[in-house]
Amino acid sequence: MARKEFGATWWGKRWIEVLESFGWSTRLQRGRTYARAGHVLEINIKPGQVTALVQGSRPRPYRVSIKMKTIPDRDWNKVIEAMAGRAVFAALLLAGEMPRDIEEAFRQVRLSLFPGAVRDIKTSCSCPDWANPCKHIAAVYYLLGKKFDEDPFLLFLLRGRSKEQLVTALREKRAARAEQDRPEGDLPLPGEPAGPDLEEQLDRFWDEGEEAAGLFYHPVAPEVDAGLLKTLGPPPFWQGGEDLAACLADCYRTISRRAREEWPEG
Repeated sequence: MARKEFGATWWGKRWIEVLESFGWSTRLQRGRTYARAGHVLEINIKPGQVTALVQGSRPRPYRVSIKMKTIPDRDWNKVIEAMAGRAVFAALLLAGEMPRDIEEAFRQVRLSLFPGAVRDIKTSCSCPDWANPCKHIAAVYYLLGKKFDEDPFLLFLLRGRSKEQLVTALREKRAARAEQDRPEGDLPLPGEPAGPDLEEQLDRFWDEGEEAAGLFYHPVAPEVDAGLLKTLGPPPFWQGGEDLAACLADCYRTISRRAREEWPEG
């Protein structure tokens, strides 16, 4: 049987590294063994708190609680403003991915996504072990790392913002920035003369024309898969039962793949 790994992503690994930096190595190792053996029976994550049931040596599972302070609303607004200011942050988060330097957005407003010190975490366990963390708490720490691997937005939830809240706020901030950057009035028309009337072009409307021969094509894979579609979100006019953005994303991937096959990089 394959061993369970914790911290497979950079953010899951960062979570575990932070905990290990508190000098809990021996206790954490015992907890990791417990977590790998499947002793964590249940885990729930909500804003500011994690609760879990961990099977120990007794018939009744132990109850574990891990608490972290949530970030106040006014500070979350500052963090989201910092995220929205970096296009790649917004694109990756809206695509459901965690930017590698996301902590910078928190540092800009003197906050931290991960616990900065032992005092930032309050824990309890119903077991008789006086040490903290006991192996049951440590097991939950490791399973949290695995949960964060699977869904990075659980980190934000623990600090007080659900995925829906974060994504909605990011979209609103990005839309507001785009509106501010939009030039006032009509854009000036280019100084070049207008082309022939459309009626004169109908027979060769879909032809590439001689001018296309001089164009250089260099299609590359996007940094974020279907990033624009995910940034825009579901269109307000769509009333169908299927996820239109997901359907369009499949089309985009197929077209992008065919384009790269037709015009390979080089």
